[in-house]
Amino acid sequence: MTVTYELSHLDKLEAESVHIFREVAATIEKPGLLFSGGKDSVVMLHLAVKAFWPAPVPFPVVHVDTGQNFDEVLEFRDRTVERYGLRLIVGYVQDDIDAGRVHEEYEHAPRNRLQTTTLLRTIAEHQFGAVFGGARRDEEKARAKERVFSFRDEFGAWDPRNQRPELWSLYNGRHKRGENIRVFPLSNWTELDIWSYILREHIDLPSIYYAHRRSVVERDGMLLAVNRFIQPTADETPFDEMVRYRTVGDATCTGAVESNASTPEEVVAEVAAARITERGATRADDKISEAGMEDRKKEGYF
Repeated sequence: MTVTYELSHLDKLEAESVHIFREVAATIEKPGLLFSGGKDSVVMLHLAVKAFWPAPVPFPVVHVDTGQNFDEVLEFRDRTVERYGLRLIVGYVQDDIDAGRVHEEYEHAPRNRLQTTTLLRTIAEHQFGAVFGGARRDEEKARAKERVFSFRDEFGAWDPRNQRPELWSLYNGRHKRGENIRVFPLSNWTELDIWSYILREHIDLPSIYYAHRRSVVERDGMLLAVNRFIQPTADETPFDEMVRYRTVGDATCTGAVESNASTPEEVVAEVAAARITERGATRADDKISEAGMEDRKKEGYF
């Protein structure tokens, strides 16, 4: 009698991601893992820990800090780094503002678009041959054009028509000094996959991913938290609402959604029923055309 074993959907995704991490560690010098404390980067780190266990993760985690982060997320980032004994490298957007390399449009303007300069500077300073990112297949269309191993030239630029084939899960990470590879271990995952995996693996997340009462204002069709970066205008009235965050980014442009989902099980059910992508619903800075996002990626945006 022949005995066969069929991997579950999540097991297949996990195995593919673990393979990608090990392939990079074996073939590319000086990788780094982008870690913001957001759910995708948390899952990515969890997979990296699994890939090399019981050895420690053999590369540092990297955070491009806009200076406008949610306090809960920064606290979680630092706690997680300490828990795993990781080396944390932080590139500060404020350093590039102070040096005159980038400029804010106005006080407390969203800094998402300024991150590209800081990311490229951090990659160059630490001579990373590869940087892991958490882009998924169900995000906006420009991200979906990425390969798993996405080649970037010596200027950090991305050319979607000049990428390498990836037949039979064979990846080519060869590059010259100054060039680098952006690697996306979650390329075949969706938001629902991420939350299903969080539920299965009992992965800890920042508290703002679950329903909590928060003071918000409604602006541009989104619920923005009132904080030191977002203050009500003369015609806005803040109100308390039960909300959670589907994605975490710059606090000046990341909106919350009304929700009572306070457990992973409840979030899985909520995400399964959602018909709007997380970024389309909650990231003001991402509400640009596909061509606009592609242009940003060509300049070096992750």
